[in-house]
Amino acid sequence: MKPLKDKIALVTGGTKNVGKGIALGLGEAGATVYVTGRSITDKDVKDITEAGGKGIAVVCNHENDDEVKEVFELIEKNEGQLDILVNNAWGGYNRLRNRKDYAGFKWKAPFWEQPLGLWEEMNNVGVRSNYISSVYATELMLRQKSGLIVNISFYASRKYYGNVIYGVTKAAVDKMTMDMSEELKKYKVACVSLYPGYIDDKKSKTTPNPKKETSLFVGRAISALAYDKNIMKKTGQVLVAAELSKEYDFTDIDGVQPEPYDKL
Repeated sequence: MKPLKDKIALVTGGTKNVGKGIALGLGEAGATVYVTGRSITDKDVKDITEAGGKGIAVVCNHENDDEVKEVFELIEKNEGQLDILVNNAWGGYNRLRNRKDYAGFKWKAPFWEQPLGLWEEMNNVGVRSNYISSVYATELMLRQKSGLIVNISFYASRKYYGNVIYGVTKAAVDKMTMDMSEELKKYKVACVSLYPGYIDDKKSKTTPNPKKETSLFVGRAISALAYDKNIMKKTGQVLVAAELSKEYDFTDIDGVQPEPYDKL
């Protein structure tokens, strides 16, 4: 059974890590999944098609509004609809992933010692980009009077996680979710924030580990939400992938329903 067989989804920033797993999870459920990335290729979405869906790679820099607009114009031209938007693109880890270029960067340095440019890196692709994509997605979803927008966020929205700017961006994402949901609900378009847990894509299929989850598991959570006919009851809420697994009865690749990473 492919519950999302006729659904069209867009996952931003889906070349690797959580975004890639989300796209795969939607493909596993049968969806046609458009995936954006700065240097994405058809090879990066091949596994989506192999999983039972259809993967379509679209090169896009989410700092460039014109490129973002073109993604949605392409979807409208090819599909005439958009059912699921997952705002996953995130620029906040650039310094962590390029330590040679940013040798002096310390994630847990106090805010007055952080480079001022970190604000733009986290907010431009992670908050502003979510807003821009949601604007264009909503234009399509309003016509069909249905849709689901998922903003990937994290517990740092609610408690201190070692970096002030990081916490501010996640709080902004959750506030955006709440306020957008108020304006969208009369059109039957749902908007939620989703918290992954401790992601480990090297997790063994044969050695269960409830303390970790794969990025595919997060994708399965979104697929379950997209298939829920009562999704509007959740609009505006902060949801946790691990908690959804118990509600919708799905598991990770090791057959386990992981524990929540933290408490809300």
